[in-house]
Amino acid sequence: MNKESLIFEVSQESFAKSVLFNSNKVPVVVEFMGIWSKPCVIMADLFSQLAEEFAGEFIFAKVDIDENPELRKEYQIENVPTLLVFKDEKVVRKEVGQIQEVEARGLLKDFNIFHQSDLIREQAREKHLSGDTPSAILMLTDAIKNDPSNTRIALEMVQIFIDIGEIAQAQGLFSKLPEQDQSSEMGKALNGQLTFAELAGKTKGLNQLEKEILEQPDNSNCRFDLAICLVATYQYEAAVDHLFIILEKEPDFKEGAVKEMLITISNMISPVNHDLASQFRRRLANLSL
Repeated sequence: MNKESLIFEVSQESFAKSVLFNSNKVPVVVEFMGIWSKPCVIMADLFSQLAEEFAGEFIFAKVDIDENPELRKEYQIENVPTLLVFKDEKVVRKEVGQIQEVEARGLLKDFNIFHQSDLIREQAREKHLSGDTPSAILMLTDAIKNDPSNTRIALEMVQIFIDIGEIAQAQGLFSKLPEQDQSSEMGKALNGQLTFAELAGKTKGLNQLEKEILEQPDNSNCRFDLAICLVATYQYEAAVDHLFIILEKEPDFKEGAVKEMLITISNMISPVNHDLASQFRRRLANLSL
Protein backbone atom coordinates (compact mmCIF):
# COMPACT_ATOMS: atom_id res chain seq x y z
CA MET A 1 0.00 0.00 0.00
CA ASN A 2 1.32 3.43 -0.96
CA LYS A 3 1.97 5.79 1.91
CA GLU A 4 -0.08 8.97 2.11
CA SER A 5 1.62 12.32 1.68
CA LEU A 6 1.39 14.40 4.85
CA ILE A 7 0.59 18.03 4.06
CA PHE A 8 -1.39 20.17 6.50
CA GLU A 9 -2.55 23.74 6.93
CA VAL A 10 -2.02 24.42 10.62
CA SER A 11 -3.67 26.90 12.97
CA GLN A 12 -3.08 27.93 16.57
CA GLU A 13 -5.64 25.33 17.65
CA SER A 14 -4.19 22.42 15.65
CA PHE A 15 -0.49 23.22 16.07
CA ALA A 16 0.08 21.10 19.17
CA LYS A 17 -1.37 17.97 17.60
CA SER A 18 -0.36 18.40 13.96
CA VAL A 19 3.16 19.65 14.62
CA LEU A 20 4.39 19.03 18.15
CA PHE A 21 2.80 15.63 18.78
CA ASN A 22 3.60 14.30 15.31
CA SER A 23 7.20 15.47 15.55
CA ASN A 24 7.74 12.58 17.99
CA LYS A 25 7.16 10.24 15.03
CA VAL A 26 8.65 11.97 11.97
CA PRO A 27 10.28 15.34 11.26
CA VAL A 28 7.78 18.14 10.75
CA VAL A 29 8.77 20.94 8.37
CA VAL A 30 6.73 24.06 9.11
CA GLU A 31 6.61 26.99 6.73
CA PHE A 32 5.49 30.27 8.22
CA MET A 33 4.16 32.10 5.20
CA GLY A 34 2.02 34.87 3.83
CA ILE A 35 -0.33 33.81 1.07
CA TRP A 36 0.32 37.20 -0.57
CA SER A 37 4.04 36.43 -0.92
CA LYS A 38 5.16 34.79 -4.17
CA PRO A 39 8.39 33.35 -2.62
CA CYS A 40 6.24 31.80 0.12
CA VAL A 41 3.88 30.21 -2.36
CA ILE A 42 6.73 28.90 -4.52
CA MET A 43 8.43 27.34 -1.52
CA ALA A 44 5.18 25.86 -0.24
CA ASP A 45 4.63 24.24 -3.64
CA LEU A 46 8.18 22.86 -3.56
CA PHE A 47 7.83 21.26 -0.13
CA SER A 48 4.38 19.95 -1.01
CA GLN A 49 5.91 18.15 -3.99
CA LEU A 50 8.68 16.78 -1.77
CA ALA A 51 6.14 15.63 0.80
CA GLU A 52 4.42 13.68 -1.96
CA GLU A 53 7.72 12.28 -3.22
CA PHE A 54 8.75 11.19 0.28
CA ALA A 55 5.24 10.23 1.39
CA GLY A 56 5.08 9.33 5.06
CA GLU A 57 8.71 10.25 5.79
CA PHE A 58 8.04 13.81 6.94
CA ILE A 59 5.14 16.18 7.49
CA PHE A 60 4.88 19.52 5.74
CA ALA A 61 2.80 22.06 7.64
CA LYS A 62 1.86 25.56 6.49
CA VAL A 63 1.12 28.40 8.90
CA ASP A 64 -0.50 31.60 7.60
CA ILE A 65 1.08 34.32 9.75
CA ASP A 66 -1.82 36.72 9.18
CA GLU A 67 -4.33 34.17 10.47
CA ASN A 68 -2.10 33.00 13.34
CA PRO A 69 -0.34 35.99 14.93
CA GLU A 70 0.09 34.11 18.23
CA LEU A 71 2.22 31.43 16.55
CA ARG A 72 4.18 34.09 14.72
CA LYS A 73 4.95 35.80 18.02
CA GLU A 74 5.68 32.56 19.90
CA TYR A 75 8.25 31.40 17.34
CA GLN A 76 9.64 34.89 16.72
CA ILE A 77 8.94 34.95 13.00
CA GLU A 78 10.16 38.27 11.63
CA ASN A 79 10.36 37.51 7.91
CA VAL A 80 8.60 35.13 5.54
CA PRO A 81 9.07 32.58 4.33
CA THR A 82 10.64 31.03 7.42
CA LEU A 83 11.05 27.28 7.86
CA LEU A 84 11.20 25.56 11.22
CA VAL A 85 11.91 21.84 11.51
CA PHE A 86 10.52 20.12 14.60
CA LYS A 87 11.80 16.86 16.11
CA ASP A 88 10.62 15.51 19.45
CA GLU A 89 8.57 18.69 19.97
CA LYS A 90 11.62 20.94 19.63
CA VAL A 91 12.83 23.27 16.88
CA VAL A 92 15.98 21.67 15.51
CA ARG A 93 16.46 23.72 12.33
CA LYS A 94 15.58 27.20 11.13
CA GLU A 95 15.85 28.64 7.61
CA VAL A 96 14.88 32.23 6.83
CA GLY A 97 14.08 33.21 3.26
CA GLN A 98 13.24 31.26 0.13
CA ILE A 99 15.39 28.22 -0.52
CA GLN A 100 15.85 26.41 -3.81
CA GLU A 101 15.18 22.75 -4.56
CA VAL A 102 18.79 21.68 -4.12
CA GLU A 103 18.89 23.31 -0.69
CA ALA A 104 15.50 21.82 0.25
CA ARG A 105 16.68 18.32 -0.64
CA GLY A 106 19.86 18.94 1.32
CA LEU A 107 17.81 19.94 4.35
CA LEU A 108 15.75 16.75 4.14
CA LYS A 109 18.89 14.67 3.67
CA ASP A 110 20.17 16.00 7.00
CA PHE A 111 17.16 14.23 8.52
CA ASN A 112 17.89 11.01 6.63
CA ILE A 113 15.21 11.65 4.02
CA PHE A 114 16.66 10.93 0.58
CA HIS A 115 16.80 8.43 -2.28
CA GLN A 116 19.70 5.99 -2.38
CA SER A 117 20.00 6.66 -6.10
CA ASP A 118 20.67 10.33 -5.32
CA LEU A 119 23.74 9.30 -3.34
CA ILE A 120 25.00 7.45 -6.41
CA ARG A 121 24.22 10.54 -8.50
CA GLU A 122 26.27 12.73 -6.17
CA GLN A 123 29.15 10.24 -6.23
CA ALA A 124 29.01 10.21 -10.03
CA ARG A 125 29.16 14.01 -10.10
CA GLU A 126 32.25 13.95 -7.88
CA LYS A 127 33.93 11.45 -10.19
CA HIS A 128 33.11 13.59 -13.20
CA LEU A 129 34.46 16.74 -11.56
CA SER A 130 37.64 14.91 -10.57
CA GLY A 131 38.20 13.89 -14.20
CA ASP A 132 36.89 10.33 -14.20
CA THR A 133 33.96 11.00 -16.51
CA PRO A 134 33.70 7.45 -17.98
CA SER A 135 33.15 6.01 -14.49
CA ALA A 136 30.60 8.71 -13.75
CA ILE A 137 28.61 7.84 -16.87
CA LEU A 138 28.68 4.13 -15.98
CA MET A 139 27.44 4.87 -12.46
CA LEU A 140 24.60 7.02 -13.75
CA THR A 141 23.65 4.42 -16.36
CA ASP A 142 23.35 1.75 -13.66
CA ALA A 143 21.45 4.16 -11.38
CA ILE A 144 18.91 4.91 -14.13
CA LYS A 145 18.32 1.17 -14.62
CA ASN A 146 17.84 0.59 -10.89
CA ASP A 147 15.67 3.65 -10.24
CA PRO A 148 14.11 4.87 -13.52
CA SER A 149 11.63 7.05 -11.63
CA ASN A 150 14.44 9.31 -10.36
CA THR A 151 14.74 11.61 -13.36
CA ARG A 152 17.36 13.75 -11.59
CA ILE A 153 19.83 11.02 -12.59
CA ALA A 154 19.03 11.64 -16.24
CA LEU A 155 19.36 15.40 -15.68
CA GLU A 156 22.81 14.76 -14.23
CA MET A 157 23.70 12.75 -17.33
CA VAL A 158 22.55 15.65 -19.53
CA GLN A 159 24.87 17.95 -17.57
CA ILE A 160 27.83 15.65 -18.12
CA PHE A 161 27.11 15.40 -21.86
CA ILE A 162 27.06 19.21 -22.04
CA ASP A 163 30.31 19.44 -20.09
CA ILE A 164 32.14 17.10 -22.49
CA GLY A 165 30.71 18.73 -25.58
CA GLU A 166 28.33 15.95 -26.57
CA ILE A 167 25.55 18.42 -27.28
CA ALA A 168 23.53 16.18 -29.59
CA GLN A 169 23.41 13.43 -26.95
CA ALA A 170 22.52 15.97 -24.28
CA GLN A 171 19.68 17.38 -26.38
CA GLY A 172 18.40 13.91 -27.25
CA LEU A 173 18.27 12.79 -23.62
CA PHE A 174 16.80 16.09 -22.42
CA SER A 175 14.01 15.95 -25.01
CA LYS A 176 12.89 12.55 -23.66
CA LEU A 177 12.40 13.84 -20.12
CA PRO A 178 8.90 14.63 -18.81
CA GLU A 179 7.73 18.23 -19.13
CA GLN A 180 7.81 18.72 -15.35
CA ASP A 181 11.51 17.83 -15.30
CA GLN A 182 12.32 20.05 -18.25
CA SER A 183 10.58 22.94 -16.50
CA SER A 184 12.17 22.26 -13.10
CA GLU A 185 14.92 24.51 -11.75
CA MET A 186 17.65 22.18 -12.94
CA GLY A 187 15.80 21.54 -16.20
CA LYS A 188 15.61 25.25 -16.99
CA ALA A 189 19.30 25.68 -16.20
CA LEU A 190 20.22 22.78 -18.49
CA ASN A 191 17.97 24.06 -21.26
CA GLY A 192 19.74 27.40 -21.02
CA GLN A 193 23.13 25.73 -21.24
CA LEU A 194 22.01 23.74 -24.29
CA THR A 195 20.78 26.91 -25.96
CA PHE A 196 24.06 28.73 -25.40
CA ALA A 197 26.09 25.70 -26.51
CA GLU A 198 24.10 25.62 -29.75
CA LEU A 199 24.55 29.37 -30.28
CA ALA A 200 28.27 29.13 -29.53
CA GLY A 201 28.60 26.49 -32.22
CA LYS A 202 27.45 29.06 -34.77
CA THR A 203 30.19 31.57 -33.87
CA LYS A 204 33.85 31.68 -34.83
CA GLY A 205 34.74 30.02 -31.53
CA LEU A 206 36.09 31.23 -28.22
CA ASN A 207 39.80 31.37 -29.09
CA GLN A 208 39.32 33.18 -32.41
CA LEU A 209 36.90 35.68 -30.90
CA GLU A 210 39.28 36.46 -28.03
CA LYS A 211 41.99 37.25 -30.58
CA GLU A 212 39.69 39.43 -32.65
CA ILE A 213 38.44 41.43 -29.67
CA LEU A 214 42.02 42.32 -28.79
CA GLU A 215 42.45 43.70 -32.30
CA GLN A 216 38.97 45.26 -32.53
CA PRO A 217 37.87 46.25 -28.99
CA ASP A 218 34.98 48.36 -30.38
CA ASN A 219 33.51 45.50 -32.38
CA SER A 220 30.27 44.87 -30.49
CA ASN A 221 29.23 41.97 -32.71
CA CYS A 222 32.46 40.18 -31.92
CA ARG A 223 32.12 40.96 -28.21
CA PHE A 224 28.52 39.72 -28.18
CA ASP A 225 29.52 36.40 -29.77
CA LEU A 226 32.40 36.12 -27.32
CA ALA A 227 29.95 36.52 -24.42
CA ILE A 228 27.89 33.65 -25.85
CA CYS A 229 30.94 31.40 -25.97
CA LEU A 230 31.94 32.35 -22.44
CA VAL A 231 28.48 31.47 -21.12
CA ALA A 232 28.68 28.14 -22.97
CA THR A 233 31.89 27.39 -21.05
CA TYR A 234 30.42 28.55 -17.69
CA GLN A 235 32.53 31.72 -17.55
CA TYR A 236 29.53 33.78 -16.53
CA GLU A 237 31.24 36.75 -14.90
CA ALA A 238 33.55 37.30 -17.87
CA ALA A 239 30.58 37.04 -20.24
CA VAL A 240 28.58 39.56 -18.25
CA ASP A 241 31.52 41.99 -18.19
CA HIS A 242 31.63 41.93 -22.00
CA LEU A 243 27.87 42.44 -22.22
CA PHE A 244 28.02 45.51 -19.98
CA ILE A 245 30.78 46.98 -22.12
CA ILE A 246 28.41 46.73 -25.09
CA LEU A 247 25.47 48.03 -23.08
CA GLU A 248 27.33 51.12 -21.92
CA LYS A 249 28.31 52.03 -25.50
CA GLU A 250 25.24 50.81 -27.39
CA PRO A 251 22.21 50.46 -25.07
CA ASP A 252 19.97 49.40 -27.98
CA PHE A 253 22.43 46.96 -29.57
CA LYS A 254 20.49 44.40 -31.62
CA GLU A 255 17.20 45.84 -30.38
CA GLY A 256 17.89 45.14 -26.71
CA ALA A 257 19.51 41.73 -27.17
CA VAL A 258 22.17 42.50 -24.53
CA LYS A 259 19.66 43.23 -21.78
CA GLU A 260 17.69 40.16 -22.79
CA MET A 261 20.80 37.98 -22.58
CA LEU A 262 21.73 39.39 -19.16
CA ILE A 263 18.26 38.53 -17.85
CA THR A 264 18.48 35.07 -19.43
CA ILE A 265 21.87 34.39 -17.81
CA SER A 266 20.60 35.54 -14.40
CA ASN A 267 17.52 33.32 -14.60
CA MET A 268 19.55 30.38 -15.88
CA ILE A 269 22.12 30.35 -13.08
CA SER A 270 19.78 31.41 -10.26
CA PRO A 271 18.87 27.82 -9.22
CA VAL A 272 22.54 26.87 -8.77
CA ASN A 273 24.13 30.24 -7.88
CA HIS A 274 21.47 32.58 -6.53
CA ASP A 275 24.00 35.10 -5.16
CA LEU A 276 25.77 35.56 -8.51
CA ALA A 277 22.43 35.87 -10.31
CA SER A 278 21.34 38.55 -7.82
CA GLN A 279 24.62 40.37 -8.37
CA PHE A 280 24.01 40.47 -12.13
CA ARG A 281 20.44 41.72 -11.63
CA ARG A 282 21.56 44.51 -9.28
CA ARG A 283 24.24 45.56 -11.73
CA LEU A 284 21.68 45.78 -14.53
CA ALA A 285 19.24 47.67 -12.33
CA ASN A 286 21.91 50.19 -11.30
CA LEU A 287 22.82 50.80 -14.92
CA SER A 288 19.19 51.54 -15.71
CA LEU A 289 18.89 54.17 -12.98
